[in-house]
Amino acid sequence: MKKENKSVIIWLLSGCVLLFLMVVVGGITRLTNSGLSMTDWHLVTDTFPPLTEAKWQAAFDEYKKFPEYQKINIHNDFQLADYKFIYFWEWFHRFIGRIIGLVFFVPFVYFLAKKKLDTDTIKKCVVLLGMGAFQGFLGWFMVRSGLIDNPDVSHFRLSLHLTFAFITFAYTLWVALDLIYPERNINKILPLRNIARFALAALLIQIIYGGFVAGLNAGLIHNHWPLMSDGEFIHESVFIEQSSLIKNLIEGKSGVQFVHRTFAYVVVAIILFLFFKSKKYTLTHTQANGIKTLVVFVFIQFLLGVFTLLYSVPLALGLIHQIMAFFLLSAMTYTLHRLSK
Repeated sequence: MKKENKSVIIWLLSGCVLLFLMVVVGGITRLTNSGLSMTDWHLVTDTFPPLTEAKWQAAFDEYKKFPEYQKINIHNDFQLADYKFIYFWEWFHRFIGRIIGLVFFVPFVYFLAKKKLDTDTIKKCVVLLGMGAFQGFLGWFMVRSGLIDNPDVSHFRLSLHLTFAFITFAYTLWVALDLIYPERNINKILPLRNIARFALAALLIQIIYGGFVAGLNAGLIHNHWPLMSDGEFIHESVFIEQSSLIKNLIEGKSGVQFVHRTFAYVVVAIILFLFFKSKKYTLTHTQANGIKTLVVFVFIQFLLGVFTLLYSVPLALGLIHQIMAFFLLSAMTYTLHRLSK
């Protein structure tokens, strides 16, 4: 690490921490069904929650005009105190988003003025700023889908919002790693790098389907493992919920859960293949540690997925499972970087 890059690296890693926190709070928001509590979006006026009872009541009255209250919560003796609870998590999620915007933009301008960024890093940071703005749009695009007729957000939009957050985090970490390890790695091993790329692609597919499972509440059915309900590897419901096989695998609860639970084996297999293949090469310390960490994390994540399913997605397990996905992606990004650069 070059000494002059230290402050920039701290800035980028701080952004990674905030993105991690953002996704964790987003997971709580989803698991507590809080995502539709704020029915509009304003850059400034939503910065803080209502500060008087009258304003709280006005926000609650506005919420009552939308499908989630009219079709679901109106039947659950849903009171203002309940509304304040779900409002908090959605507000906190958006508030962290605003903080991330400031944390990225203000230091970026400062580092530009102080000429602490080279041309390559400037280009990468501009991409990061664009990704952050697009992520904010995706958040509202997702919420909007649950405010029209269906009292739930589109699982496609939820997964897009979640997956892009993971990708933004991974790219931020990658840019930081470029500065942490400025010297080119003379031990670049192309066969292992290619396997790691496949592993990353498989992990992103699994994250996409994790978003589908969350959006459809597909973790609340077939709460058995290693087989689905009725002792079947592929339960008959996988094929009958939707009008075609493709729709069943991307829109049906059983089909989406089947893909997510089965594709986990693929992710584990590719990472294990990377591990055993790496034994044929002389690795650097960072390369070896990256691959070993990847193996440990993928097995922890696999077990968390199993227990989350068996216990029908309790809040704590569902959240820990999502957090572990972040750690797994971090290890994957680090390992691929060390095998590539």
